[in-house]
Amino acid sequence: MKTFEELGVSEEIRKAIEELGFVQPMPVQEAVIPYLLESQTDVIALAQTGTGKTAAFGIPLLMRLDTNWRDTQALVLSPTRELCLQITDDIRDFAKYMDGVHVEAVYGGASIEPQMRALKKGVNIIVATPGRLVDLMHRGYARLEQVRNIVLDEADEMLNMGFSDSINEIFESLPAEHNTLMFSATMSREVERVAMNYLHDYKEIVVGSRNEGAENVNHIYYMVNAKDKYLALKRIVDYYPRIFAIIFCRTKVETQEIADKLIRDGYNAESLHGDLSQPQRDLTMQKFRNHLTQLLVATDVAARGLDVDDLTHVINFGLPDDIENYTHRSGRTGRAGKKGTSISIVHSREKFKIRNIEKEIGKEFVKAEIPSAEEICKKQLYKVMDQIVKTDVDDQEIAPFMQDINRYFEYIDKEELIKKIVSLEFGKFLAYYADAPELEPVVVDKKKEKKPQSDKQKLQNKAAKGYRRLFINLGKRDGFYPGELMQTLNRFVGGRQEVGHIDLLDTISYFEVPEKDAKKVMIQLTGIRYKGRTVRCNDSEDKGAASGNGKKGQSKHQGRPSKKEEWRDMMEEGWAMRKPRKKKK
Repeated sequence: MKTFEELGVSEEIRKAIEELGFVQPMPVQEAVIPYLLESQTDVIALAQTGTGKTAAFGIPLLMRLDTNWRDTQALVLSPTRELCLQITDDIRDFAKYMDGVHVEAVYGGASIEPQMRALKKGVNIIVATPGRLVDLMHRGYARLEQVRNIVLDEADEMLNMGFSDSINEIFESLPAEHNTLMFSATMSREVERVAMNYLHDYKEIVVGSRNEGAENVNHIYYMVNAKDKYLALKRIVDYYPRIFAIIFCRTKVETQEIADKLIRDGYNAESLHGDLSQPQRDLTMQKFRNHLTQLLVATDVAARGLDVDDLTHVINFGLPDDIENYTHRSGRTGRAGKKGTSISIVHSREKFKIRNIEKEIGKEFVKAEIPSAEEICKKQLYKVMDQIVKTDVDDQEIAPFMQDINRYFEYIDKEELIKKIVSLEFGKFLAYYADAPELEPVVVDKKKEKKPQSDKQKLQNKAAKGYRRLFINLGKRDGFYPGELMQTLNRFVGGRQEVGHIDLLDTISYFEVPEKDAKKVMIQLTGIRYKGRTVRCNDSEDKGAASGNGKKGQSKHQGRPSKKEEWRDMMEEGWAMRKPRKKKK
């Protein structure tokens, strides 16, 4: 393995990264850094999150800077505020001993004025979320005419979150002579499309294999009855006494419910989802990074940008519909050479998802049995004994109290004392599992085992209570992912539209909204244009909903032109992200 000096890293940067604990380059750094320093061609680097990507692109960016002038020479785009701040801090740390380097983070969810003032003074490297950067470009504070290097970090996640329009606009503002570096965990169709549009004669650097899960991650699944999923979760958590994990749920409502149950049952848990304010999210993530929280229950979107190196487990309380989301979830553990485990709690109807994921990541899942009460109690007992034996005793500190302690325990023999100490620490598990019923085994009837649903079957699914299930004639082939759906709803319906379960298919999609909002959503979405297609949105139970034609599925309000026509023109001309919709007074 080469050293950073052999890779061509400057003395100033080597001094800084040595203080940060960098000893030898990680594989992605060894592959990417010398290539970027020697070549001016575009690059796509495929590597799992947490493998040292920031240093792989951050060090070459710093070494390519001309610090004699303050114009923006490099741009880094990231999908979330949290990742944006993390990248900024890392690059600043790398540049600790370089004079005249100015790095600034710009992101949404915070006041824009300080960011405008910083850009006005001059910034060498901007690290940004796409939406806020576009806003600052429109205001004239972010000028990209001198940018020579642009990095798209976690490009696949940015595209899944619906930033494609913003990314397109940013690239249109760059000079013709620039280098593009894309870092991604997976090589999705969307990433390939962006590569074809914006990269020229690029080199693909793969660390590991294309679209694979982390090598150090074991994949396990437990099959249970749907009604027993929470009880199974508790047993799994209890079976791993030193667990430090993210528990992924599919919806905000489910996330909060599971977190509330865990807290009520005495677990050190917190929730993380989109309904929390930004300060609440920041505090929750800070506590989790500092190990003050043991279990973080989160949605996929909320957990993006949360980079924690020593997660022991990722638990999928519900498997995602998109395999790429599973790859991102499982890739959050097993980092920095450590082992990790991705656990999925599934019921019989989800078994086909396991098979699909296995084919995609090229790794097999191990089917495990839910731990018994006796197995859990043994694990917890060993933990307590280990803690007692490894407890450090400060003789000097405790000496003044030893006479009273010895007198108090004078008539209790050693065996009895040990029993009392262990019972004190171990009692709650014994009490809970003494009468805990064993989970019912899952009975799978091969003849009745459900297969993946067809589009027609999904059309017949019932919405959750209080929600209505809607149909929209856009799907994955249109680049229509959850982020694009949310962005479209917020743009045309106005405000932050609440959304329940989402089913994304190749050419069509279904999503749930509160009953009170359903009519408004159908009216506002029907008739708009999306990437050249006329959008139709109606109740999923309407006849003709999935056929793509049929007048019964169309809204009677579709004929209203005025603002709809304006928005169609703006969408086709690429202005949808530039002019926010004004609310009626």
